[in-house]
Amino acid sequence: MWAAGLMLMGGAVHAQTAPAGDADQQRAAIRALHWIKGPKQVQLFNNATLQVPADYLFLDPDDAAKLRTLEHNVGGGTQYFLAPADGHWQVWFTYLDDGYVKDKESIDAAALFKNIEENTAAANAERRKRGWDEMQVLGWQTPPHYDAQTNRLEWAVQGKDVRTNETVVNFNTRLLGRGGVMSATLITAPDQLTGAITDFAATLKGFEYLPGQRYAEYRPGDKVAKYGLAALITGGAAAIAVKTGLWKVVLGALVAGWKFIVAGVVAVFGGLMRRFKRTGT
Repeated sequence: MWAAGLMLMGGAVHAQTAPAGDADQQRAAIRALHWIKGPKQVQLFNNATLQVPADYLFLDPDDAAKLRTLEHNVGGGTQYFLAPADGHWQVWFTYLDDGYVKDKESIDAAALFKNIEENTAAANAERRKRGWDEMQVLGWQTPPHYDAQTNRLEWAVQGKDVRTNETVVNFNTRLLGRGGVMSATLITAPDQLTGAITDFAATLKGFEYLPGQRYAEYRPGDKVAKYGLAALITGGAAAIAVKTGLWKVVLGALVAGWKFIVAGVVAVFGGLMRRFKRTGT
């Protein structure tokens, strides 16, 4: 997506209208991040590992937070980043250590989508204060689905930037573990979703929880989350706070709920890969 320059989300400067100096500074800032090039095994949150494939790039939380800021998203320093070298999709990993999430729960897709709309409206109020573009959710791109064999919950919501009318899809995967849930959010354009999901599914074959952290290793007495599968779709613990009216507590989480791709760094990944191949690093 970056390499092709297909869209600009989150209020970042359009590449075709941005002052040359601003665009150059943005590209330079992204190139200066400490990129980890695959193939390489990396650790996530001290409880899982991921095999970064060849021609993929990875960022630890400090640099991932810097990238989020450059993309006009809230950067909290608690996420990992993965993307193919051409940047046409990206994935953000987070982890909730709220405990073991029981998976015996039905999912009401219509009710959940209404909740997502309400949360997005609340987040937009804060986005306006920050001078960022607002988002509108359009519908399920992929309705929620839970696979009991892999303990994986997946869904995708399509949204658009209200100002530019450009669309983006957030494809969400939740990987249930013994002590919490690994979240992976894939961001891409709607017309590239099918291919991106296929590519991402292939990379997830290189993900695994460390011994003792797997969902099947739950033992009586372990910490159990105060919510189930449905709340994972609407924000986990944040969803519970919303239901009790604690909007200020979760406002930051709501603002960060939608993730956007910035197009003002056209060909950055391509340039990075050429540099890696040239230097052999």
